[in-house]
Amino acid sequence: MRFTEFGFHPDLLEGIEASNYENATPVQEKVIPPILAGKDIIASAQTGTGKTAAFLLPVINRLLSHRIEGQVGALVIVPTRELAIQIAQHLEGLSYFTNLSSIAVYGGNDGSNFVAEKKALQTGTDIVICTPGRMIAHLNMGYVQFKQLQFLVLDEADRMLDMGFSDDINKIIGTLPAKRQTLLFSATMPDKIRQLARKILVDPTEINIAISKPPEKIVQKAFVVFEPQKLPLLKDILKNVQFKSALVFCSRKQSVKSLARELERARFKIAEIHSDLEQAQREDVLSGFTSGRIPILVATDILSRGIDIDTIDLVINYDVPRDAEDYVHRIGRTARAEADGIAFTLVSPAEQNKFAVIEKLIGKAVEKPAIPEEFGPAPEYKPQFRPKNRGGGGGGRRHHQGRSNNNGRQRGNKA
Repeated sequence: MRFTEFGFHPDLLEGIEASNYENATPVQEKVIPPILAGKDIIASAQTGTGKTAAFLLPVINRLLSHRIEGQVGALVIVPTRELAIQIAQHLEGLSYFTNLSSIAVYGGNDGSNFVAEKKALQTGTDIVICTPGRMIAHLNMGYVQFKQLQFLVLDEADRMLDMGFSDDINKIIGTLPAKRQTLLFSATMPDKIRQLARKILVDPTEINIAISKPPEKIVQKAFVVFEPQKLPLLKDILKNVQFKSALVFCSRKQSVKSLARELERARFKIAEIHSDLEQAQREDVLSGFTSGRIPILVATDILSRGIDIDTIDLVINYDVPRDAEDYVHRIGRTARAEADGIAFTLVSPAEQNKFAVIEKLIGKAVEKPAIPEEFGPAPEYKPQFRPKNRGGGGGGRRHHQGRSNNNGRQRGNKA
């Protein structure tokens, strides 16, 4: 279905055309019509399905004809500042030819940003994208007015609840008018999301576009290792696999910090990103990574959702993620925009059961090549249960076949 078929406002269609959008994704085809019809939505959709435009486009379209001067028209609540910034940038492009105003409201920046946010909330901004904690800070000051709010959007609602934002979300919702249109998006639909939906949605349309399996074009491999073998194996991969941008995930920020130090000592050109960095530092790191100036980024799961960088062609799970769904989100950072990608996971004996759960979720066993002999004997893969389709268990003598460059060195890994 082409975007010209939805009946959008001409000014919005200009922004759509300028953004090079032509045909709607499946989630957009299913979500946009009921939103345009005024229905509440509960949608199971992951990053990469086009869900951001799926809610931004009908919200923009409605506000173009029902805009109330000096009032907040739509509130979009998201779990992280990175996602708030990304949605704000997306919104800026789509609304470029309209007269709508917008602002991203998030923590971790300096006092001047808070002043700008305060002014925007006091004078009324058409679309506000915010993180829960920062909005609570403004609400506590007593000047935020949502009396004429038309839309509430909760994006990555499951992530927000996992991060402990339930009370903040309920407090924000308590300040909103009962008569509004509410759109809830979540990658997964656990009971806590269903409970939240029952409380805040009115006769919602339910849409399921969740992708619980990674795209087939992602080459997945898992290396079964003892914990001390992880670091030398990671260095070997980064030296011998050709890539433009590599994203290395750790489950804890302390692990990110220590791994980043080790890679710097080994003279890799890397950067790290986690919640301890100031917002300006995080933006600088992401800018360097996106531009290619920083070829390797070590990160926590703060980057596993909501960050859309097309140049990532290698993802390495240094730790097996705690949640099987997070594996899909992590490796989904690669193979974007029709590109190919590789995802490697290092699995210690203590992590084998978690990885078996991942294999069950994605419906197949991930290939497990042998590690190089110089790293010593590796453990057997013996989780408590295995998927029925076993496969890929032993393989050849070298791991990362297929995309090595001629001299065996990754470009740009010298400090």
